[in-house]
Amino acid sequence: MQKQPDKAIQLSHGGGGQEMNKLIKSLFFKAFDNPLLCREEDAAALMLSGQCAFTTDAFTVSPLFFAGGNIGKLAIAGTVNDLAMMAAKPEYLAASFIIEEGFALADLRTIVESMAAELAVSGARIVCGDTKVVPRGCADGVFITTTGVGHIQHQGISSHALTAGDAVLISRDIGRHGAAILMGREGLELDSELTSDCATLWPAVKALLDAGLEIHAMRDATRGGLAAVLNEWSQASGVGIDVQEQAIPVADPVRGLCELYGFEPYDLANEGTFVIALPAHQAQQALTALQALPCCPDAAVIGQVSGANPGKVILTSPWGSSRYLELPAGELLPRIC
Repeated sequence: MQKQPDKAIQLSHGGGGQEMNKLIKSLFFKAFDNPLLCREEDAAALMLSGQCAFTTDAFTVSPLFFAGGNIGKLAIAGTVNDLAMMAAKPEYLAASFIIEEGFALADLRTIVESMAAELAVSGARIVCGDTKVVPRGCADGVFITTTGVGHIQHQGISSHALTAGDAVLISRDIGRHGAAILMGREGLELDSELTSDCATLWPAVKALLDAGLEIHAMRDATRGGLAAVLNEWSQASGVGIDVQEQAIPVADPVRGLCELYGFEPYDLANEGTFVIALPAHQAQQALTALQALPCCPDAAVIGQVSGANPGKVILTSPWGSSRYLELPAGELLPRIC
């Protein structure tokens, strides 16, 4: 009887022998094909010049597949976005997989192919990696760690560089990723097609850089959401930040989920949304550059940097009342990335 092809990951796929070699060649090398990776050395030999940004992140999102993406797309976008926020062109990535015995090979293939598709958005390449298989019950399907290197295209962008009078912009509506994960985890079915904002931000950052803007700070609003970014910036730069609640774009399904579960959209995670601080006289130019992109039609100016209330973020309601927008406390929604 002819042996049937493997349909699930076995411990032997991490053992360093024939099965592992076949998995790596037929899946990872095929999806991430490039000369540096396919040399099969112990380490990739890179040609680096100038100042580079270097970052790493681990991904344990649950569920692995969610509306708008999966753990693979998230792993690439998350690491590429960390580089982009430093105005670094993403170039080289490493990817490490911890896979649970019994994980469906078809699902792993879908994850890897989504990673390859997301890499194409920025032009980055996976040039090295590692694969481990652990016994059933020792992981939750698959965990991925990605590390990235990119060349910095514009100097001086930092959370310490905000200046009183800067405008604060958001690239799109907030809270989508956290809401999509909550919806998938709770099995909710809404009368809307809410999807995560999970996406690579390098094209949007490149558009801002190409416009010659004097960007002071950029940060993707991941765990802790918009509230975390603004509080981290105000404390790092020793400034106050005044934000207009009415100016912050929030999709109706996200707002509805927040009301249902008692969350604030400012605290929910995003995976394709970033915050920008730059001189106020360049705000309109930045909006024009962002709104020309399919991923940023809702880009908006949401506030300004102030010399008053250093280290604090003030949120003003549509009715004129104000309150502190605090740094989120506790674990709102675990394993969102």
